[in-house]
Amino acid sequence: MSGPDANRTFAIVAGGGTVGHVAPGVAIARALVDRGHPSETIHFVGSARGVEATRVPDAGFEVTLLPGRGIQRRLTLDNVAAVAGLVKAFAQSLLLVRRLRPSVVVAMGGYASVPCALAAVIWRVPLVVAEQNAVPGLANRLLGRFAKACAVSFPGTDLPRAVHTGNPVRAEVLAVHRSTDRDVARAKLGVPDDRTLITAFGGSLGARRVNEAVLAASAGAWRERSDLAVRHIIGDRDWDRHAAELPQPSPDGLAYEAIRYEEDMPTVLAASDLVVCRSGASSVAEIAAVGVGSVLVPLPGAPGDHQTANAAELQAAGAAILVADAALDGPTLADRVAGIVGVDGRTEEMAAAAASCGRRDAADAVADLVMRHARAESDRGPR
Repeated sequence: MSGPDANRTFAIVAGGGTVGHVAPGVAIARALVDRGHPSETIHFVGSARGVEATRVPDAGFEVTLLPGRGIQRRLTLDNVAAVAGLVKAFAQSLLLVRRLRPSVVVAMGGYASVPCALAAVIWRVPLVVAEQNAVPGLANRLLGRFAKACAVSFPGTDLPRAVHTGNPVRAEVLAVHRSTDRDVARAKLGVPDDRTLITAFGGSLGARRVNEAVLAASAGAWRERSDLAVRHIIGDRDWDRHAAELPQPSPDGLAYEAIRYEEDMPTVLAASDLVVCRSGASSVAEIAAVGVGSVLVPLPGAPGDHQTANAAELQAAGAAILVADAALDGPTLADRVAGIVGVDGRTEEMAAAAASCGRRDAADAVADLVMRHARAESDRGPR
């Protein structure tokens, strides 16, 4: 882009609160940059309480942070303050959208997407919704009624004018090709060639049930297994709780390594033969994009039970085994893993099935959809 309108806002990407909303938004923004829209013409709107406060500027984009928090789905006095914050956020969004006059608004879901997307509707700015989960969240179910199109991650997601694009993932993950990168990644992590690497994680904070099951299996059924290696990413929240009870690695048995927080997940995914994790949208999208089999443990109580629906999609394809959180313990995990690594070729079959579910072109597909529905410069009027 060049000329006097080169720096006019092309898109507002609204939403956030969690990495699951922010990371796909950044991936879409980068795909728009690749299509000729400078980074300064793409503006993010997020929540002052969310991870976007640091992650979006670190990615090279400007962000406006709205006050307030989401409304809880039960009667509580906190909702009084939440409604007041939402009203203030809506007022700020009205002014922001009017001032920036974008060609399009992309709603990623989450609390911060609602006021900005509704402001787009009022100012007649085209709206595109991007849904990461198999079951749409409340915000996107509301906003989908007004959207020109809804980019969905799974076929059959119940939103109006849905287009199956897949869920955009980080460029760093897309750079991973297990067929060529696996040996280098394993050498970097110090994983012996003759061991099957099981990686367990639960996000930046961790997942208590997953952590407890992995520790129990590592101290029990897996303890004497010289064919297994476990890379256990415990997370910040549970690290102090478990640090004193970690299994000790043994050259004649299980090769166990505990990590508080993993800085290089792309390398870990490239090296892994099997993953044990929650089935949040980003985790499911990344393991599918890389192509690695998994044991998925949906987070209980997730809105709309969307994590179970996410996991069910991969299980139906043969890429994953779903284990309910309440059913997970050390023996159960060891049994499920034995049914995978104990069968010749099973990890490779699951990896191929996972790769068949992945949409490595998802960010490009959503960016194309956004550009298709963005209004032309001539339709926006003068500044």
